[in-house]
Amino acid sequence: MTDIHQAPSSSLIVGGKAVNGDAGPPHHHEEAPSSSAAAATTTTTANGGVKMVEWRGNMVPEKKAKALKHVFDDLQDHFGHQRPDPKIRFSMASPSPSYDHETGVWSDNLTFTYLIDGDTCNLDYIGMDVCIDLTKKHPKPGSGTFDDYGKSWVYVYIPEVTVEKVNAYVKAGTGWHVHHDNDRNLLGIEAKMYQAPQPEPSFWVANDSSAEIDDVQFTRCGSVQEVFAQPDQQRVHRGVGIFAVSLQAPGSSDKKPMPGFGEEAELSLTLISVRAWGVTENVAPIVYSPSRRGS
Repeated sequence: MTDIHQAPSSSLIVGGKAVNGDAGPPHHHEEAPSSSAAAATTTTTANGGVKMVEWRGNMVPEKKAKALKHVFDDLQDHFGHQRPDPKIRFSMASPSPSYDHETGVWSDNLTFTYLIDGDTCNLDYIGMDVCIDLTKKHPKPGSGTFDDYGKSWVYVYIPEVTVEKVNAYVKAGTGWHVHHDNDRNLLGIEAKMYQAPQPEPSFWVANDSSAEIDDVQFTRCGSVQEVFAQPDQQRVHRGVGIFAVSLQAPGSSDKKPMPGFGEEAELSLTLISVRAWGVTENVAPIVYSPSRRGS
């Protein structure tokens, strides 16, 4: 069984063509059901001089539609084992990160610039080869509960080599060094999920798991929460996870931390969508969570 390391709460210490519908995070695009894998229709309109196109029932800027198709539909430029280095540049989404007085942490979302057919296209998401753990959990006495597991968060398992690659991109793009415990081959990470009435993360399965990545098609099975509620789906699923990512660094309210001055950052993942190739029996899922506190 593969060695699993449990990461601290809500932090990362650190193609195929899709058919039918998908859902994005609440501050972005909720995709309507679709019977084709086309990324953008020919419908266009002017919006302040920006060319808009329709992508899965939403009118979005043309370059964003191109990036959405690239990441969600074609599964290109995602991080994974024996995959080419993604053509992505990481950067902070805003010049002014927010400060949480309760946790004493500064945070900001990351944004990603993709080079697609000579165009630079910005998007708020990246993809990674992961395993999504939808197995039932059992708390140890005094360790809290798993009442919200499969609802507001799930474990995702990511190879250390992939985590290190992501960390290198963060360092190159933002200057921040991201800490992670590097004594395990596979890291267990708590990924957050949106819940209804916000758009929940979508779960898709490959129609033919033996097909090449450029030929495989996926069918949407519902949200991750809906799939988790089905006993026959409570397995460890392997595939591509698509995430929104934020960077967090400790500091005081009157002194914003800066990269390169001794502080290390952490990354927090929010799961947006899953493209599942199948289930795996080669990963030992985390059963107990001694470090997580109940809600």
